[in-house]
Amino acid sequence: MKVQETLQLLESSESKQLMAKLYGIGQEEENILRYQKLVKSYEHIFGDQDIALFTSPGRTEISGNHTDHNHGKVLAGSINLDCVGVAAKNDSQMVRIISETYNQDFTIDLEDLTPGPKMAGTIDLTKGLLNGFLEMGCKIGGFNAYITSNVISAAGVSSSAAYEMLLCAMINTFFNEGRVDTVTYAHIGKYAENRFWNKASGLLDQMACAVGGLITIDFLVPANPVVEKIDFDFASAGYSLIIVQTGKGHADLSADYSAVPTEMKKVAEYFGKEVLAEVKEQDVIDQLPAVRQFAGDRSVMRAFHFFEENKKVEREVAALREGRFEDFLENITASGNSSWKYLQNCYTNSNYQEQGITVTLALTEMFIQEKKRGACRIHGGGFAGVIMAMLPNDLVEEYTAYIEKAVGEGCAYKMSIRPYGAVCWNEQL
Repeated sequence: MKVQETLQLLESSESKQLMAKLYGIGQEEENILRYQKLVKSYEHIFGDQDIALFTSPGRTEISGNHTDHNHGKVLAGSINLDCVGVAAKNDSQMVRIISETYNQDFTIDLEDLTPGPKMAGTIDLTKGLLNGFLEMGCKIGGFNAYITSNVISAAGVSSSAAYEMLLCAMINTFFNEGRVDTVTYAHIGKYAENRFWNKASGLLDQMACAVGGLITIDFLVPANPVVEKIDFDFASAGYSLIIVQTGKGHADLSADYSAVPTEMKKVAEYFGKEVLAEVKEQDVIDQLPAVRQFAGDRSVMRAFHFFEENKKVEREVAALREGRFEDFLENITASGNSSWKYLQNCYTNSNYQEQGITVTLALTEMFIQEKKRGACRIHGGGFAGVIMAMLPNDLVEEYTAYIEKAVGEGCAYKMSIRPYGAVCWNEQL
């Protein structure tokens, strides 16, 4: 579809309905303008071509903090912040990507997908995605893309996974006739981060961004994770999901993140297993002195978190399905306490005086204790970044003013769960 046709399509009633589903009622016009600006920017650089629009959301991790990499269980959802792109095939061996948000413009030759020596940055990540498609037996080709994103960067809502899944949707649409499923998207994103970014990530971020909606995932068999959609709308319960940016980003904390799965797997190693999902909690308790000596105490505490967090995910899913929202909130609070005390990912030991996460959690807990409603927990990888709060709608404005006065103006984001993951926008009309 040419540029002018696309601009006209964006003004249609079908477009407005889709925008409402993606971003919420009342956000349609704002996002139509956002898309139109993106299309015009693409045309300015590349000319009038047969283009397609793509969108990939950030994600919220509702429960299951640091369980996916040891093949555990999570409850997550795609959010109404997203990475949006305009793209077209260019019938060459070159991939050119322009990121408006991060002021990047780079070209990758498909004949050279070798990562750089530092294995860092968007170029290496993109090479990893392209190479990941080849490793999965899929096709790739040359294309141009102009991208923008409002997913909060380096803050635990998966700005990188949103970008990864956006490119997966483009490559799938352009070169694989839409045959690649979302599980494969996630594995390609994980491959890119593990092999081309030197980041020991699991599949949670990619799965939540790719699939869309409120989902629970069991990673026991990571090659074929069990994904179930949860038919629940927080708005129907009169609650809102708030993400609070606590200050410092987490872009320089790869060592802290990598230590979590490594230490959990050290406990599994004692039992001759690869991951904790293959180990029973009672066996760890029964042989605790020897396990502590072999793996270390923090590793044991992180293992306890893994086992208990899996149980909380099961309880939360059951509570949502059975309409027991207060029980759901109690388990969210318990999940947050486990991350703080057992998993120990609320601040980094390398800079213990920087505790934006714990300060913001403490303030939020005091607010909730006073109001006697709501729940909060760390969100995402931790050590820095964001927290999540679930609050009744009538308290959102008061909480936002309270937390922004203490932490910083504009730090609180009210979010909603959107029903779409990483998709070609045109194909959803």
